[in-house]
Amino acid sequence: MNRILITGGAGFIGSHLAEKLLRENNEVICLDNYFTGSKSNIAHLLSNDRFECIRQDVTKEIFLEVDEIYNLACPASPVHYQYNPIKTIKTSVMGAINVLGLAKRVNAKVLQTSTSEVYGDPHIHPQQEEYWGNVNPIGIRSCYDEGKRCAETLFMDYHRQNKVKIKILRIFNTYGPRMQLNDGRVVSNFIIQALQNKDITIYGDGSQTRSFQYVDDLVSGMIKFMNTGDDVVGPANIGNPVEFTIAELAELVIRLTNSKSKISFLALPENDPVKRKPDISLIKSLIDWEPQVQLEEGLLKTIDYFKGSLKNIYA
Repeated sequence: MNRILITGGAGFIGSHLAEKLLRENNEVICLDNYFTGSKSNIAHLLSNDRFECIRQDVTKEIFLEVDEIYNLACPASPVHYQYNPIKTIKTSVMGAINVLGLAKRVNAKVLQTSTSEVYGDPHIHPQQEEYWGNVNPIGIRSCYDEGKRCAETLFMDYHRQNKVKIKILRIFNTYGPRMQLNDGRVVSNFIIQALQNKDITIYGDGSQTRSFQYVDDLVSGMIKFMNTGDDVVGPANIGNPVEFTIAELAELVIRLTNSKSKISFLALPENDPVKRKPDISLIKSLIDWEPQVQLEEGLLKTIDYFKGSLKNIYA
């Protein structure tokens, strides 16, 4: 049994990770400031005597005794990370310093959830780990993109200089139950608009692409990657390599929800990537992992979740 810290453990991905780690008989400590996380995501875990939750910001120093750390703390949607860009980059950079300092003190293994956004608006397609990216360092998205890039630098330097046991995963678009209603990302936006028969808003002409990974696939990959030997560091891409245009996603959501929604088009935001698709050959070779949940199956589960969330709001 390991004692495992999840920063951002009350968030969309963190709560699913906590569930799975508890099912595998670990002790789990969730650390969250509830900016984008929610107590409702972990309420069903509070009765488990192997689970505890600490309300704390990851930018504050952490004093715990743990065997493993999953560093998930950071708002991941533009709506949220652009709300307070200075706090966003502090979360990525100071948060990384704090979890790495903890890992160094207690000799814990630590996994950094990095992001496909480190590639920016990529000049190569699909994206491979060797690609250094095309990121605007002074744009409105750079608080997140450059924060995550700097966190990777810190992880590698703590590993090289202090021999801290690290893992780095670059997560591509992930969706599923427990996304926030106001998340602002494309899957949740489209589903909520479709369920309410409102116009589905596409930014740009809809030809831009994304690759959508269901949260259960991500969580299983994260745990497998954490359990590799200390010589496996990364960074490694983790995502679903099946690519869809945003227009195709909108049509699929309309069909699956039996919605009367029409599609409307608005201008593409600054520095929004035009193409996004992971090359996952590295992680497949390291942990024999690939996504199992296809988009239609995952969307149906996510639609059911949002139906319940909207019902609770308007009940």
